[in-house]
Amino acid sequence: MPLPAKYKDLLQQHVAFYQKLDEEQKEAFDTRVQHFLATTTITGAGTEVEDLDRVLIGASAIIPIFGFPDWEYVNLEEVLLYPETFSQSFEQQGSGRNILGMVGTGVMNNTMILSKHALREGFSNKTDKSNTAIHEFVHLIDKTDGATDGIPELLLKHQYVMPWLNLMHKNIKEIQADKSDINPYATTNQQEFFAVAAEYFFERPQLMKEKHPELYGMLEKMFHSAVHP
Repeated sequence: MPLPAKYKDLLQQHVAFYQKLDEEQKEAFDTRVQHFLATTTITGAGTEVEDLDRVLIGASAIIPIFGFPDWEYVNLEEVLLYPETFSQSFEQQGSGRNILGMVGTGVMNNTMILSKHALREGFSNKTDKSNTAIHEFVHLIDKTDGATDGIPELLLKHQYVMPWLNLMHKNIKEIQADKSDINPYATTNQQEFFAVAAEYFFERPQLMKEKHPELYGMLEKMFHSAVHP
């Protein structure tokens, strides 16, 4: 089944990455979003899953893998959509509800949890460098080689592993010294640095290219991003 026309309209209205693709690329993007939505369950938990939510989740999944035509998420079966933030134990009530998105582990393995508010904010705010859903899908990509460690071995040719590690730690030091505009959350560990840097790369590519040309170039190699706007 082709992607419904209303979904294409929603992509065009809300997804900057999609807007900058040519018609052939848009057709390929549509096909992959449709396949993702047909093979992944999206469930509302205390909120309704609307067409816009489905489209934005689909776009978030495809944007970081668009340079890999045959890539599928083998480690994802369901996306749970919560209305707002939640806790480490996936609770929507009580204290400690400061999480916007999470890739589940243990009994929640193969499940992603997203805040509906954060999902929409990631695409409606055009001036920040954040996108919660893309962040979580990048964690899934990182996890595909068996370890969520900020070194996506399936994306990174062997000769780039050490340069990437060195670049990560150089940037982490700059953030810690307050000499970088990258979100300080990136200093948490290597996997968070990778996901935060990828958000920046896909949300504000031109700004990253200007401020962090070396990091931009490495991410461009990783994501096979010749089509990146």
